[in-house]
Amino acid sequence: MRLLHTSDWHLGRSFHGVGMLEAQQLFVDQLEKTVREEEVDVVLVSGDVYDRALPAVDVVELFDETLERLTVAGARVVVSSGNHDSAVRLGFGGKLIERGGVHLRTRLEDIARPALFQIDGEAELAVYGLPYLEPRMVADQLGCEAPTHTAVTAAALDRVREDLGRRRETRTVHSVVMAHTFTSGGVGSDSERELSMGNLGVVPLEVFSGFDYVALGHLHGRQRLADRIRYSGSPLPYSFSEASHTKGAWLIDLDVSGVTGIREVSWEPPKRLAILKGPIDELLETPVHRYAETAWCHITLTDSERPRQAMERLRVRYPGALVLAFEPAAGNDATRMTYSQRIAQAADDNAVCCGFLEHVRQRKADSAEAALFAEMIDTMRAAESGS
Repeated sequence: MRLLHTSDWHLGRSFHGVGMLEAQQLFVDQLEKTVREEEVDVVLVSGDVYDRALPAVDVVELFDETLERLTVAGARVVVSSGNHDSAVRLGFGGKLIERGGVHLRTRLEDIARPALFQIDGEAELAVYGLPYLEPRMVADQLGCEAPTHTAVTAAALDRVREDLGRRRETRTVHSVVMAHTFTSGGVGSDSERELSMGNLGVVPLEVFSGFDYVALGHLHGRQRLADRIRYSGSPLPYSFSEASHTKGAWLIDLDVSGVTGIREVSWEPPKRLAILKGPIDELLETPVHRYAETAWCHITLTDSERPRQAMERLRVRYPGALVLAFEPAAGNDATRMTYSQRIAQAADDNAVCCGFLEHVRQRKADSAEAALFAEMIDTMRAAESGS
């Protein structure tokens, strides 16, 4: 039997104001291709199918189409809800569509109800999908003394182990646990929503001990925390902090003895991410950054003053420039002055106005702007004196 571990699809997400539905449709194409070429039996989606609790109609249609394509390709699908999903909406019709090979795990009551699959007719695979567990909402139901991520996750897994133990009394059963959480040892990125302040939401790795494989979701970088405890990461980059990520999933092979192998599968993003830094003239001229001309770009300018019409000029060469930052080169003390320091050094009203303009846009007022300020100040003084 072969499993494909994915998570954090975030269907409907935008990237710095750019809609990603077309890119997500291309991801679905690669996903279906992987399922067919690798002869995947079960696709796991460990939370955050959608990017928001109320996804748009075309986003829901894409998910519906994806489930159909995966099942037609011969795979069954197990989906658990994440912190971005509405568990109620995602789980609607779950009992009915389970007959079609799609198993939705979005309710607390279903934690110990696994999706069951036969392995060569001699053993069974039990896939337990833990929905995202908000501690304040489920601690009492799980009998936890403290409403923490560690406490509710441990309590949920106790229920899983109890059910698994009963099943193993009569037959060979291997286990996979899906969970959407921040587990210790994982490395996050800027595109994830924090589950709690500080380290209060981090679940210790040992909480997940004793299972054949743990398919984690929430962190967007594909990573291995232990040999059989892994994050698949998101299938597409959702922040520039993921520019160095190789996106994809994990393929897990099992037979009657358990897990026999784990390997990665990688997917090409529709568009690369580029992080550029330097003076604007250099960025516009150097051939080194030719690769970024077709990428989404985060550009940081290091000119001593903010260049005029910087984004417009940069987009001539880099049409995909989405984020523009300004970090003046070392030694330019004027651009690092606070507004109060500028005011303290201002010699007259005109200098105050020019200093404010420089502070806001990080570029000095030119002679025409300074003259305009002077004219306005003279006009106001004349009006005040009644002359």
